[in-house]
Amino acid sequence: MPFKILVVEDDPLFAETVEEFLGEEGYLVDTTYNGKMAQEFIYYSPYDLYILDVKLPDRSGFELLEELREGGDDTPAIFLTSKRDGVKEGFLKGADDYVVKPVDLEELLLRIKALLRRVHGEEIVEIGEYAFDVKRLELKKGEEFVDLGLKELRLLELFVKNRRKSLSKEQIFDHLWKPDEIASDGALRVYVNNLKKIFGKEAITNIRGYGYRFEK
Repeated sequence: MPFKILVVEDDPLFAETVEEFLGEEGYLVDTTYNGKMAQEFIYYSPYDLYILDVKLPDRSGFELLEELREGGDDTPAIFLTSKRDGVKEGFLKGADDYVVKPVDLEELLLRIKALLRRVHGEEIVEIGEYAFDVKRLELKKGEEFVDLGLKELRLLELFVKNRRKSLSKEQIFDHLWKPDEIASDGALRVYVNNLKKIFGKEAITNIRGYGYRFEK
């Protein structure tokens, strides 16, 4: 799933601009205009990143983040400040970065990517012409997502973490099926064949009587 961002900005036009810009970059974005609304959004939906204006109508962005941090919320946060004077206070309140207004959207995007990469890690595995995001379980060819089911993606995750290692069916069953689910040898063969259709028959070796090995 794409990263989800909450933008808290009291200028509706600017908030809409940021939402549209980041949406085009593939992020899921919610916008709100004051601290109270932000807390309601956060209560009902977890986010990967907050972008907070310092000057909000009901409280400062500093106060909002301080309240969130005191409540145990460690979601990464970037402050939008009109001047550098408040930067020190922002970091003391728990911010991870800041951008000075007027905001350069390209700079903001670079800072977002750097922060999310630092916090969540970047585990993009190249498999020929494909790119597999191990953390987000997403397979892409170029800019297009490859349509795979969750168990197929989890099987690919197990394979790329154990490249060129022989995995027993029992290891694979434990990874794909919950304890209260019934593992299916037939379903596993279907998942393996679906991955072979994408990466080629030679990508996965069937070890008779044992399991499989991912060769890519």
